[in-house]
Amino acid sequence: MESDWLLAAQGLARDYGGRRVVADVDLRLGAGHVLGVLGPNGAGKTTILRMLAGTLAPSAGRLAIAGIDLVERPRAAKRHLGYLPERPPVYPELTVDEYLAFAARLRGTSRARRAAAINAAKADCGLTEVGRRLIGALSKGYAQRVGLAQAIVHRPDVLILDEPTAGLDPSQLIGVRELIGRLAREHSVIISSHILGEIQAVASHVVIVDRGRLVFQASREELTRHANWLEIGLAHGPDTATLSALPDVAEVRETGRGQWLIRPQAGRDIRTALAGHAVAHGWGLHTLAARPTSLEERFMRVIGAGDDAKRPRT
Repeated sequence: MESDWLLAAQGLARDYGGRRVVADVDLRLGAGHVLGVLGPNGAGKTTILRMLAGTLAPSAGRLAIAGIDLVERPRAAKRHLGYLPERPPVYPELTVDEYLAFAARLRGTSRARRAAAINAAKADCGLTEVGRRLIGALSKGYAQRVGLAQAIVHRPDVLILDEPTAGLDPSQLIGVRELIGRLAREHSVIISSHILGEIQAVASHVVIVDRGRLVFQASREELTRHANWLEIGLAHGPDTATLSALPDVAEVRETGRGQWLIRPQAGRDIRTALAGHAVAHGWGLHTLAARPTSLEERFMRVIGAGDDAKRPRT
């Protein structure tokens, strides 16, 4: 596989009880990429993340971290990897400082660099003032921060976060967003969440998982470029029926106060014609812009509104 990617997965698959629950996972991530992983309950997100993190062996496929094969050389590859599972792997009987020192030793951080690494991780995660407190006495949000600190204490090239904002209050959530943005300047970050808005806020790339397969992949730029709605604002606009009757218009939605969303027929660019109609009829055109399809709209289009209860738990 290519060595210039921080993470490269090819054909990853996982079997349970003779049944293939994850198949054909191909991913390439470079420095500065933040990959958001979305999918309904039981779609296979956690199984995929566990394989990428090296805590679950794939049944097939190849995976390299910083150019090192994770299956053939797991210890060397994991030096470049940080992982925060859905339930933070913390020890309630230890203080924050004790636990992060333990994590730093496990990650091979030298004694000379250990104190600085721990202090940097605490500062990044807002833990500087609680270093001497027992983890078991912390709130759920702070325990989540400790889990994130152990994942970054050795400054890995690849950071995998499974539901990292679970249990955080709004101010803590903003802090984690900012931290992910800083880490993404030098690292490759993979983050899963059931909150679509959260992924849309931080991710440079998005994949949607359904029934163990990647059913959609796109960069933020691709999502924007393939916007299929136009937002138009008219000071003296016509009614919805008049706009719907224009050539190559597939759908019109009135959003209020002289604003409409217009979806063109597939493959048609109607912006020039639409502006011409507005000027010719004195509609008072003041807004005409492409409106990116929201991640929620894309998600529902790909996944549909199927019954989650029928999906296998993976």
